Amino acid sequence: MQPVTTALLSIVVPLYNEQDNVELLTQKIHESLQGYHYQIIYVDDFSTDDTKMVVQKMDDHLVTLIELKKNYGQSLALAAGLDYAQGEYIITMDGDLQNDPSDIPKMLEFAVGGTYDLITGIRQKRKDSLVKKIPSKIANFLVRRVTKLSIKDNGCALKIFTKEIAKGLNLYGEMHRFITLLAFLEGAQIKQVPVKHHARHAGKSKYGLERVFKVVADMMLLLFIRKYFQRPIHLFGIFGVLLIILGVLIEAYLLIVKFGFGQDIGTRPLLIFGMMFILGGIQLFTIGIVMELLIRTYYESQSKRPYRIKKITIGDGKAA
Repeated sequence: MQPVTTALLSIVVPLYNEQDNVELLTQKIHESLQGYHYQIIYVDDFSTDDTKMVVQKMDDHLVTLIELKKNYGQSLALAAGLDYAQGEYIITMDGDLQNDPSDIPKMLEFAVGGTYDLITGIRQKRKDSLVKKIPSKIANFLVRRVTKLSIKDNGCALKIFTKEIAKGLNLYGEMHRFITLLAFLEGAQIKQVPVKHHARHAGKSKYGLERVFKVVADMMLLLFIRKYFQRPIHLFGIFGVLLIILGVLIEAYLLIVKFGFGQDIGTRPLLIFGMMFILGGIQLFTIGIVMELLIRTYYESQSKRPYRIKKITIGDGKAA
């Protein structure tokens, strides 16, 4: 089968304790990408087994090994690989052989041509335990409900990015779980493609039910970035004003009770609540103002613009 592109491909794979998988994964990538021009970038996230030595012993001129100084987690390991990648199309996948490299040529057909910026896999007949499936389902549900991104499987690591989108991603913390959403927020056109999924070949899964809490926390952060990053006063200011109004109404009611009916209000908990609402509202409103100034400083001090231009076309149809 003829390659769908002659451009350089960069396959980025974070590794953590995958000594029994990495050699077979390399072999499968070579078999699946015959005729393609590609590089394999393994990022060793400070493995405690012999993963690094296995990669070095392969002595493969198509393989680059990036060794991190300590265990930073999958997001930063992925970020290191994306920063180093030189290909026009950048492919990410896990190192546990659950993703199948033979799906890459099929996905590339949608990437080449410029219609889509990101091709993401949808794992068919997923071979995972409930411990991994439950957090994944929660994340997928939250993304669909609170954003305009209708993605069936955000957790599939097998993805193909254009170089422009991949280099523009700012990965930190545990944001690799929402990498599709991050690309969407950067303006990426996304295509979903069914892909194969296998049981783990060797080693142990690094994920547990604690991911549920991380998923929820990361989702809240992304929601703030998506809706209010450029206008935080609209979030904090509105809540602050509502609390102030509520507090003022409570205190006004107590004043009427005090002077209109002669009742004692000094020992009423409602008096404290009213003061707390007023003070809390003032604090939230102040936080909104401070964050608004910080956002302005963020953009203006670095000469950044709060938008990205994909293409400029002048009257004769030529791109500027």
